[in-house]
Amino acid sequence: MGNGSAAAATGTIETALAQIAGLVETRPDLALTQAQSLLARTGGLPQAELLACQALRRLDRPEDALPRLAALGRLYPRIPAVLWELAQAADAAGDTAQAIAALEALTRQQPSVAGGWFLLARLLRMVGRETEAWRADLSGIHASSRDRDLLDAAIAMNEARLDDAEAILVARLDRLPDDAAASRLLGEVNWRRGDMSQALALVERAVTLAPGFDLARDFLIRLLLQNNRLPEALAHAEILERSPLKNPGYALIKASVLVRLGDQDGARAIYERLLADQPDQPQVWQNLGHALKTLGRQADAVHAYRQAVRYRPTMGEAWWSLANLKTVRFDAQDIAAMEQALASLEPEAADGQEDIFHLHFSLGKAFEDAADYAAAFRHYDAGNRLRRTMVRHDADEFSAEVRAIATTFTAPFIAARGAGGCPAPDPIFIVGLPRSGSTLIEQILSCHSQVEGTMELPDMMVIASRLQSRVDDGEFPDFAAMVAALTRADRLRLGEEYIEGTRVHRHTAKPHFIDKMPNNWQHVGLIQLILPNAKIIDARRHPMGCCLSGWKQHFARGQAFTYDLTDIGRYYRDYVALMAAYDAAAPGRVHRLIYEQMVADMPGEVDRLLAYLSLPFEAQCLDFWRSDRAVRTASSEQVRQPIYADGVDHWRRFEPWLTPLADALGPLVTTYRESPTR
Repeated sequence: MGNGSAAAATGTIETALAQIAGLVETRPDLALTQAQSLLARTGGLPQAELLACQALRRLDRPEDALPRLAALGRLYPRIPAVLWELAQAADAAGDTAQAIAALEALTRQQPSVAGGWFLLARLLRMVGRETEAWRADLSGIHASSRDRDLLDAAIAMNEARLDDAEAILVARLDRLPDDAAASRLLGEVNWRRGDMSQALALVERAVTLAPGFDLARDFLIRLLLQNNRLPEALAHAEILERSPLKNPGYALIKASVLVRLGDQDGARAIYERLLADQPDQPQVWQNLGHALKTLGRQADAVHAYRQAVRYRPTMGEAWWSLANLKTVRFDAQDIAAMEQALASLEPEAADGQEDIFHLHFSLGKAFEDAADYAAAFRHYDAGNRLRRTMVRHDADEFSAEVRAIATTFTAPFIAARGAGGCPAPDPIFIVGLPRSGSTLIEQILSCHSQVEGTMELPDMMVIASRLQSRVDDGEFPDFAAMVAALTRADRLRLGEEYIEGTRVHRHTAKPHFIDKMPNNWQHVGLIQLILPNAKIIDARRHPMGCCLSGWKQHFARGQAFTYDLTDIGRYYRDYVALMAAYDAAAPGRVHRLIYEQMVADMPGEVDRLLAYLSLPFEAQCLDFWRSDRAVRTASSEQVRQPIYADGVDHWRRFEPWLTPLADALGPLVTTYRESPTR
């Protein structure tokens, strides 16, 4: 009978505790009343005392709960639930020191509890213990990484089951809205889907929730770079660099941001510091070479690239960087080293393909310099064929897009829009194909007292891409409808966005700046609508020479059309047709500069160019090669020399193999200087 009574009593107490626990969140007032009653009946049951304290905190009475929890903690110092409630009550009551002490004890006992680490990090940050806070955040992320939900979501994401990953993560964030790891992972899911704005919002929240979440901040920087939000990227890179982990990779991230901002000297200093500590880093040597090349320090750049291949002889990009200087001639030893590197790489290995096609391009340049044009063409062709398998370019689709633009921006359409856009006269756009002489024009103009060279800027392409997404998402039936829907206010806002976004690249008070992104030829109509006072220069070169130079050039990013002779010929044809349409729609709006004419009569062409820009003639523009400004494009070293005619007909050395290009170009081989229609 006695044992039965005890069991019944125990059952009654457990039932009462369960009932109170169920009321804590929804009816803390009732939970407190029942807990106090149970305490009176049991003579101070610890579980009831904890529930009473939980109810007090939820009734905004943490100061009443705190002494009771402190006493409970002294009696039961190894019960995690007591330590967790003590920490939360102390935090709510403003007793940060007691909250930290409780959390430190909790995380020592249960390091797998992520929430404890994150709260500890926040409180440590409040009292200035920044390094410890950072480490607490990292411990919280480590604890989260072992969570089954997050593991399942990560597996689903990596298997491209994005809907499954999203469902898991959304459900988790509904339960745990402050889960930094889940927020960051959901951000990546959205990024893989192409929803950049949502990805940014989620990853930014993850970093806000856990400022020491280095991997999230790293990802955030990359997202900001993709969106051309460079000052924000730099701010986060500087925070990341201060991480107590002391990861050298964080300094490299900062350097990459500085490069995007045009601060080559800042990036160079970082690379040199890293190499002073650890010289056997081929990637850092290569990055240093890029910075030095841009700064015009060619001999130092060559040394840096040579160091890169010394430490990793198969590093194709470093070999190509040497070749891409255009002034380095490889000797027999170099050729043997590249051929040996090429033979040692596995073509099937995905991580080796980049090295392989870079080595092919480099050997193409080496054999071209040696006047072995057949061997040069074989290597260029091999490199291009491999690269073509790694990029997407649909020539038919692109031609259709160009036709849609041409049929939209007609003279009546432009006239119907009337005045509007941002009136700023600052921008000078240089458009055309890569390797068309655009860097030469930029170098000439940047020598003028009123013009700043800011190189290839992505801002107009970002704006155009965002507008096109409104068509792709179904908001408008086609491109023409989308453009026609732009109001005067829209056009003003977009023009101002461009001016403001490019401001970060301007480092002088000169009234004009150059945007030489060649692909902006596709957006001349848009430029007309949003920046009506901008100047536009069409840099044009003989199509055989221009297209062959592009085909021989491996571009770091973009320009997917350049890896096939037929594709690049068709692209050139699309470009000429669209520029002809612009000429018909807005005569005189675009100034065309033919490279071959510039070579033949540089003073006359420069004079006509400056007249179009309404700028006075300045003699220093003719001495452009003396400029020490940073140049980042493939022509960086060529524009540091006086203009020469040797390269005008260089394509004829490869003429026996260029039939696909000539066929794709058709009559443009001879009529390219004109503005023919299709």
